[in-house]
Amino acid sequence: MSGHATGKRTALETLQEFSVPLLAGVLLAILWANVDHHGYHEAVEHEWFGAGTHLNLHFFANEVLMVFFFGIASKEITEACLPGGALNPPRKAVNPLMGTIGGVAGPVGVYFLMVMVLGADAAVKNGWGIPTATDIALAWLVARLVFGARHPAVSFLLLLAVADDALGLAIIAVFYPDPAHPTEPIYLGLVLLGMAVGYVLKKKDVQSFWPYVLVGGGISWTGLYLAHLHPALALVPVVPFMPNRGQDEGLFEEGTHGPIYSDTLNKFEHFFKAPVDFGLLTFGLANAGVPFTSMGDATWSVLAALLIGKTVGITAFAMLGHKLGFSLPKGMDFRTVVIAGLVAGLGLTVALFVAGAAFTEPGLQGAAKMGALLSSLAAPLAIVLGKLLNVKRQDTVLEGEPQPVINPSGRPSLRSGPMSDNPDAEMDLGPTSSPALEPE
Repeated sequence: MSGHATGKRTALETLQEFSVPLLAGVLLAILWANVDHHGYHEAVEHEWFGAGTHLNLHFFANEVLMVFFFGIASKEITEACLPGGALNPPRKAVNPLMGTIGGVAGPVGVYFLMVMVLGADAAVKNGWGIPTATDIALAWLVARLVFGARHPAVSFLLLLAVADDALGLAIIAVFYPDPAHPTEPIYLGLVLLGMAVGYVLKKKDVQSFWPYVLVGGGISWTGLYLAHLHPALALVPVVPFMPNRGQDEGLFEEGTHGPIYSDTLNKFEHFFKAPVDFGLLTFGLANAGVPFTSMGDATWSVLAALLIGKTVGITAFAMLGHKLGFSLPKGMDFRTVVIAGLVAGLGLTVALFVAGAAFTEPGLQGAAKMGALLSSLAAPLAIVLGKLLNVKRQDTVLEGEPQPVINPSGRPSLRSGPMSDNPDAEMDLGPTSSPALEPE
């Protein structure tokens, strides 16, 4: 990930950092759907090139734009596995990874418990995968507000969220095929072919990301589409083949004079990050148009799974790991783990995506999406809980702790590595701390 040295952000970078396009799309969709429900669905489902083509706003947002969204997520996971990354060596990541297991098992358990307690229809059970993932960007913003920009809980939560989303991608791929068509596994051979293309391109030392995206990714997308699985995952198995620096060097090793990384993996992210961030307005508009009358058993099941299941699951497994000798990061305790678990309950983007895959019946889908939208309550709850538990904000770095990196587009990333002796490098942390988010 590239460093960023300037002390000022442009207006566009600020919009990206605060996920404004996504939130604007969500709010616009909710308003539109509640004022003119029929008009909203006409606009979202209108087929641009004639009936039967299925080429509409929903298709573009979910099957094209999200290809690059999940591709960037795959890039973050790939980078975290490099030497010096947050997942390498594995032992230092054991505790947050145990928290990740709890962050999936807890929501799934609470979801099924709520379905049983509410006596919900059997069809509601299929939504168990909706609360398993975390919205990385929103969770990062709220964590900085609660803990301060340099608290180890922010890094803990980022690592947990990255691993959480990796499991979420697997759940989408395996458990949520296209409900309207039976899976055609034979076409998955095209996904393997796309991966083989990526492997050959890397062996040939092809440095441009375009062949990986257009050829490898295009073949993979076609295979998933024909197999009736989600083509949005097309780049996930291809991105790891893009040439990288061979190591993830850590926050203070990235230079102090702007972006210097020019490896294929980082060039891919730098090129697509802004279009994806602003394109998320389209995703929010196409997926979040839920009337307030849509609330039902799926709403409360998803909401409880995210707010309660995430909190309890992450806390229980992280504290278990601590007891087993896989210590929490220095500076964290039971209180901060509980709040981090609650913040992880922000499941907006991926939860909306899975809700659309889990249910085809409009009423159930709308109810589940409303639960995902209401998970935004995790933000004020976490802020209040932080005050009640007297959690002290931290704005200085603890020696040896992994710290989040903000690239030029405002995207949080997780690195770990030795602290630098360069005082100028440490001063570069200033721009990552937004006064608007962090009042004294």
